[in-house]
Amino acid sequence: MFKRFSFTKELSKEEELQEYLAHADKLYQKNLNRELKSLAILNYHYVTDEAVDELGLDDELIHDLLEDFVAQIVKYKPVFMMYIDRLKVDKKSSIDLNYTPLRELAHKNLGVARNLRIKDAQKLLDELMKKDDLEYLTLCASTLEASVIKIKPEVALKTSKLMQIKVSL
Repeated sequence: MFKRFSFTKELSKEEELQEYLAHADKLYQKNLNRELKSLAILNYHYVTDEAVDELGLDDELIHDLLEDFVAQIVKYKPVFMMYIDRLKVDKKSSIDLNYTPLRELAHKNLGVARNLRIKDAQKLLDELMKKDDLEYLTLCASTLEASVIKIKPEVALKTSKLMQIKVSL
């Protein structure tokens, strides 16, 4: 009702970004403290130094590649979830499970994560490629998105908003 009369408070861009990042960090912490604890990536923090040194690229180019990777993961998270949901439906229907589309998507993104030396994304994508537990895979996909949001929150939020606009059209 208040929205109809414009009585709701609009968040500033900075407040919105902070809430988005806080939500991602909370999800990341929760999942890595519980079901994904064995991955041992809870305290991981990405820095570009290793990628810059090993790849011989300048820091600006690495940041450009990171932005592309972050946007790509945010865009692909619904696709990961669609594949996992399809597997859940097939499992309930006693249909043979075909993990190939999910694993191919994870493999495609794993190469980029390896090249950029993003250790937590590498481990999560590796789990998406190898594990069969569908609830576990759901947590991996959500945690993967949270991990990239932490790297470039502005890019992730912008990509997320663009996706919402496309869906609403």
